[in-house]
Amino acid sequence: MTINKKTISKGFIIAGIMNLSVLVFSKLFTNPVIPEFDPDVMSTFGLVMIVLWGLAYVAVAKSYYKVKWLVRVFAIEKLVYVVVWIQWLLNNNLSDVFEKDILAGLFYSVYGVNDLLFCVFFTYVFLTLKNSNEDVVKV
Repeated sequence: MTINKKTISKGFIIAGIMNLSVLVFSKLFTNPVIPEFDPDVMSTFGLVMIVLWGLAYVAVAKSYYKVKWLVRVFAIEKLVYVVVWIQWLLNNNLSDVFEKDILAGLFYSVYGVNDLLFCVFFTYVFLTLKNSNEDVVKV
């Protein structure tokens, strides 16, 4: 299976938009429920970092083929969030979050699935770039 460069670029932009959606779930960082249920990872600082990662995805959307190892970092970063999310689900009750705030409940319900999908996407892009015989894919 191959995906064309234009579609891959759109994938980076969509990944960025998905990260930026934390602004909605966190009500522009004013929702106290998200940090309450995971103060280490989802503190206000952690949510700001999610936004910054999203901006990084968008920043390389048109030139991802020049930074294949950064794409690998993106995949690893997403994998870390997936693992953290699974651990969180095993140790917490989603209904407790939903009782306090629907947006926070939705956030905790979907962020790991989203990160898993983009982990797969970034891994695919990295492997495609790594397996090409060129240091830089021509556009």
